[in-house]
Amino acid sequence: MIIKLREMQENQTGVIVSVKGSGELGRRIRDMGLVPGKEIKVQGRAPLFDPVSLRIMGFTLTLRNNEADFIQVEVN
Repeated sequence: MIIKLREMQENQTGVIVSVKGSGELGRRIRDMGLVPGKEIKVQGRAPLFDPVSLRIMGFTLTLRNNEADFIQVEVN
């Protein structure tokens, strides 16, 4: 099933299918390593669910929900 990264639950894993962002935002997302084919895991969320903490390629990063909306993930 393919969903937006924002819709993933804590401790859920998946594989990035596409990054829909364009321009500066899309480039910045891809520069962080969020590219199609990479496995990703949601580690946790802030108390108000924004931002989201992700584990990808052995490191942790955080994304705002409005950025996570541009990333499509096939969940396991």
